[in-house]
Amino acid sequence: MQTDKGKRFTLQEKSWILYDWANSVYATNIMAAIFPTIFVSFVGKDGDYWWGLGTSLATLLVALLSPILGAIADYKGMKKKLFTLFLLIGAGFTATIALTNDWHMMLIGYMISHIGFSGANLFYDSFLTDITTNERMDKVSSWGYAMGYIGGSTIPFVLSIGMLLWLGYGSPIAQKFSILITSLWWLGFSIPFLKNVHQVHYIERPKHNLLGQTFQNVIKTAREIALRKGLLLFILAYFFYIDGVGTIISISTAYGTALGLGAVGMILALLVTQIVAMPCSILFGKLSHRISTRKALLIGIAVYMLICSVGFVMGFTLEPHQDAFESAYTAAFAAVEESIPASFADQQGARGALDTYHKDMKGALLRGKAEDITAVTFTIKDASADDLIIQEEVNQTLSQQLASYQKENTTTISGYQQAISRSTIMFWSMAILVGTVQGGIQAVSRSYFGKLVPKERSNEFFGFFDIFGKFATFIGPLLYALIGTATGRSSFGTLALLTLFMIGFIILICAKKPLQELERQRVAEGT
Repeated sequence: MQTDKGKRFTLQEKSWILYDWANSVYATNIMAAIFPTIFVSFVGKDGDYWWGLGTSLATLLVALLSPILGAIADYKGMKKKLFTLFLLIGAGFTATIALTNDWHMMLIGYMISHIGFSGANLFYDSFLTDITTNERMDKVSSWGYAMGYIGGSTIPFVLSIGMLLWLGYGSPIAQKFSILITSLWWLGFSIPFLKNVHQVHYIERPKHNLLGQTFQNVIKTAREIALRKGLLLFILAYFFYIDGVGTIISISTAYGTALGLGAVGMILALLVTQIVAMPCSILFGKLSHRISTRKALLIGIAVYMLICSVGFVMGFTLEPHQDAFESAYTAAFAAVEESIPASFADQQGARGALDTYHKDMKGALLRGKAEDITAVTFTIKDASADDLIIQEEVNQTLSQQLASYQKENTTTISGYQQAISRSTIMFWSMAILVGTVQGGIQAVSRSYFGKLVPKERSNEFFGFFDIFGKFATFIGPLLYALIGTATGRSSFGTLALLTLFMIGFIILICAKKPLQELERQRVAEGT
């Protein structure tokens, strides 16, 4: 790996970059691609809303703690200790998700692991000022995201997909593997960072009243941000546009699952995102040097506005077909569904078998293959002899009802199939577009902020940087969930994200002169 000046990365820079390789698997397997679809399948129809709310609560807690944690971390010897604590919390509670099949416990485990992941990232980001110079920050930060995408995301992601395809997406073993490999990969590749990266810039710990001095430092930093117009405008713009970036990462597959798109197809599309993102992250860093960081960020935001527009059209055109399909299917089987469980000795088993039948049959109908439809049967596990007799009768009834439903709703079924095909193509298009800007916009935002703040108080400033980012990530999923619940259509939630990107875009345009003045001031100060 070479820098712009032809120099090799230092051991500290390589170790810092490798942590992105380590923790990116969490962002892919747990936050974005695999676990959200597993979670939604466990919860059912409202799974994407619960997912959005859980993500919001976890990020809210980290956001509230970030300035205080950042101020403490700036004291000598504290940054590495806090980083290690949150790393262990994140990786440890990720592993606990695989130990339960209760979606409530899954949600709790996910929320705590998310807190650990986000908290560790706060300290990780601020270490950028300790391991490199201002001239190398864009390059090092971009390579961090790039290596995260090509290695940390892609390799364990591909292994997880392989297990899911081999054993079947519904296989508990495959699902648990995708979660456990996240913890092991994350911890294993964090070792070089723990060994080689150290806090260089710091302030001395006060001998007395540590907590009081910490709060004074937080207030001091807040005032400095408010008084420096360029820094304030940048962090406000970041608040809005990173909201959209984080929300798209966290709800994309949950959104697609709620619309009825195939889970495996969506995951493969997101794999393409990781592959595209690696070179594009590096190119985005180079672009920021050529045309200025602010202009590069504006281009990235504009691409995200296009992505949100495509996402809205995808959902808005698909949802009417989905509603028609669901309504017709529910009406066709309503009478059968009410009478079946009461006929069995094992009523709970019958209800579970009926729910499984409907879930599998809907999928088979949408795939449109006769052999898939024929393979779906109503089956009670460990049924008694009497229940087996009734089970055979129920299968005949369901088969007759299905034939009638298919005959009467041919147009509805085909319309939904065609809508899913169109939406799947649009989802793949969005995945590629996201790959071109996702890593770059985050990497350059991180390094740019690092150049704008004093190094010895970097963690304190990054604490505020993080709180703005986390409150944004809290607001985005919450707006998506609330608007989707209020309207009954998930697609309208994507309009909120489009609005947030537009606000960030406008603020960043207005910040041109104040940012240029702040950059010149930092160069003059030599910080």
